[in-house]
Amino acid sequence: MPSDPMRPPPLDVDVLVVGAGISGIDAACRLATERPELTWAVLEAREATGGTWDLFRYPGIRSDSDMYTLGFPFRPWRGRSSIAPASEILEYVRATADEYGVTERTHLGQRVTQLAWSSDEERWTVTARRADGEVLEHRARFVHLATGYYAYDSGHVVEFPGQDSFGGEVVHPQHWPAGMPVEGRRFVVIGSGATAITLVPALVEQGAAHVTMLQRSPSYIAALPGADRVADVARRVLPARAAHHLVRGKNVALSTLSYQALRRWPTAGRKVLRKRLQDRLPAGYDVDTHFSPRYDPWDQRVCVAPDGDLLDVLSGERAEVVTSTVDAFVPEGVRTGDGRVLPADVVVTATGLRLELAGGAELFVDGEAVDVPSRHVYKGCMLSDVPNLFLAVGYTNASWTLRADLTARWMCQLLAHLADRGRTVAVPRWDGSGGEDRPLLDLTSGYVRRGAHLLPRQGSRRPWRVVQSYVYDVATTRWGRLDDGVLETR
Repeated sequence: MPSDPMRPPPLDVDVLVVGAGISGIDAACRLATERPELTWAVLEAREATGGTWDLFRYPGIRSDSDMYTLGFPFRPWRGRSSIAPASEILEYVRATADEYGVTERTHLGQRVTQLAWSSDEERWTVTARRADGEVLEHRARFVHLATGYYAYDSGHVVEFPGQDSFGGEVVHPQHWPAGMPVEGRRFVVIGSGATAITLVPALVEQGAAHVTMLQRSPSYIAALPGADRVADVARRVLPARAAHHLVRGKNVALSTLSYQALRRWPTAGRKVLRKRLQDRLPAGYDVDTHFSPRYDPWDQRVCVAPDGDLLDVLSGERAEVVTSTVDAFVPEGVRTGDGRVLPADVVVTATGLRLELAGGAELFVDGEAVDVPSRHVYKGCMLSDVPNLFLAVGYTNASWTLRADLTARWMCQLLAHLADRGRTVAVPRWDGSGGEDRPLLDLTSGYVRRGAHLLPRQGSRRPWRVVQSYVYDVATTRWGRLDDGVLETR
């Protein structure tokens, strides 16, 4: 059967980037500017670019990191909001892709199902399937996995007792129905993470009759300004790029210092976070029950409430927090573990993500399946004993893009290093000297615990240790040695 002339043939490129979210577009922009002599392309499983910021459509969806660090360092964020809505982020990401020539090299609707390395050919064969079932086999010397760490097809779904008896709608935030009415309806949001904390004030703002956040256990919440005053001043007196770098540096420094302080002095940190919430909530509010977690700050992410929006709606009559368990769904709503019935027209199960690496694709090296959970991560961006493969893994305590961009720049640096020496292959070799095995992600969040067995490991010694420090990673990726005795090149 002749090929469809409207469809491009399989690719054969130097670098193939998998994923057209913020990490993939960052990597492609770096390739375009730092390695213009190379051929490259981007594959995206969905029919649109933007990753997270196109996938999630629930009310209020926004960043939980400031845009001066979540944004690209090479293209200033010009928005008024520091904690920005998804629509503005998506517009920014897509405009960046257009400006740097990434959009025209992005191939949509191609889900990567297998990546197979051949040492004889020194090539990856990347198998991708279109929605209509057509299978393409692309070839590339290097692959950069910018697929994130969670499954796009579905979130973590919990089947609650009695759910079929409920007379209203049950919705997971990852699959929010388009055009679902909010005004005048009663919502119960099950969860206490960033999604729930975003949804509650947004639903109230859109006219919900009442919103209840039902949490089994509390999360730490920090009320931060939605706009950055320093950025406003800097943009008035400095060129856009200089202002962007100034604010970016300031925010990296502040987030690093606050993280280190909370980890070093967790008891004092608890008190500070509690006092700030107590000052924003009505007198007598039960802060200890609803906002005092059992764990230390940054054992799980500290959630951001821009301008204290969640605290403001909890100070009114149309929103509340209930700290209890779900006993069962009943026809009129949700019955809690202590017997209270929470009436609802809609129950939102904000029960978290489902971890997945490489978008669920299988990985092979010379015909042998790669058991990813048994491998170790080198410098936070390569897998042990897997040649010419990079992966973007963001920070758990800061913006994802900070590390993703460092990985992209290090990849470009390595590609130049290989070309200068007439080499074509780079593979980190694990020999056990990396020390004790540790989980890749250092959080105790439910979605991390549930999926930790699916992820590769880190060691306790560098370069196998994944350090949650941007400053450290800048030093090791920008100025560290490439010929370090661990990374084999040939």
